Amino acid sequence: MKDASYDYQGLADGYANHRKTDERIAKYVLEALGDAETILNVGAGAGSYEPEDKYVMAVEPSSTMRAQRIEKGKSPAINAFGEDLPFDDNAFDAVMAMVTIHHWPNIAKGLRELKRVARKRVVVMSFDPGAFAVYWNSDYFPEMVEAEIKRFPKIDAIIDYFGENCEVIDIPVPFDCTDGFREAFYGRPEMFLNPDVRKAQSAWALISKELELKCIERLREELESGEWDRKYGQLRNTPFINGCLKLVVANK
Repeated sequence: MKDASYDYQGLADGYANHRKTDERIAKYVLEALGDAETILNVGAGAGSYEPEDKYVMAVEPSSTMRAQRIEKGKSPAINAFGEDLPFDDNAFDAVMAMVTIHHWPNIAKGLRELKRVARKRVVVMSFDPGAFAVYWNSDYFPEMVEAEIKRFPKIDAIIDYFGENCEVIDIPVPFDCTDGFREAFYGRPEMFLNPDVRKAQSAWALISKELELKCIERLREELESGEWDRKYGQLRNTPFINGCLKLVVANK
């Protein structure tokens, strides 16, 4: 496996074109943020899921992603890391971290930092690595899925860092999800044939380009032969799935 850190500087051009806020998923995030008026978004990327009607401060260490925020009309982000937030204790009503903690070199320290600067609650969106193996990607991209499982913290581990006052919410992924993470294409497998789509999914950076193309060719052959549809075609008519996507809400 290659190094688990994703090179947002060199690989994330156009990321925001494929990783957009899905409004149906956003409803879960907004409900979890509750009455918070001041919010810190850590590992903010291009600004997905940031509420439009709240005061939001963003932290993002990648200059490429900070630039894409500006292109998308989002407020500028501070150049800092989740493990070392430049804010006082209880500085914000709520802290959000949307599909980012698996990129942090020290996840435990980062989660403690989220809790430290939050006055009311912390909201973390992540994927449950225990559910990866049941998704059809594991049949076609097994090497990538195996590498992905190793870098995501278990949901129970996230809860342990925050304490007992936590809730885990299953987020249903709609068929036409506009946020292009892997599970978003559960019923649209042809989307994986697009290299720009894969470029916006950091998991592909965990394996070699040669292995990536081998995986994609495996899928292409079974799409052309009709084998994918024989195995999984029912997913093309499935309006949503409850899969790996989770929201951990920790109240203080």
